[in-house]
Amino acid sequence: MATSSEWHEKYEDMSEEALNFSRAIKSVQEELEAVDWYNQRAQATKDKQLRRILEHNRDEEIEHAMMGLEYLRRINPVFDKHMRTYLFTKDDIVEVEKNSEEEN
Repeated sequence: MATSSEWHEKYEDMSEEALNFSRAIKSVQEELEAVDWYNQRAQATKDKQLRRILEHNRDEEIEHAMMGLEYLRRINPVFDKHMRTYLFTKDDIVEVEKNSEEEN
């Protein structure tokens, strides 16, 4: 059963597409939070073996987050547009935005 802390609107009033969009967003958020936690722990430990394990776990969570982002890109044209604009560029990110706005 959905709780009020999970949804800002009535669960019953949302489409399956809206629910899945929200689920994907929440999953990416959780994965990125886990990346941060593992990274903090890896940086803090003095134990080399534990550091390697934590870094491995962090990198697995990065993979999961990217899978979620790709899902969002595929189902949402706005995510797709902005990911195509910003990802894998080498120029200053703010300049990429300015150039993108000038083109449109």
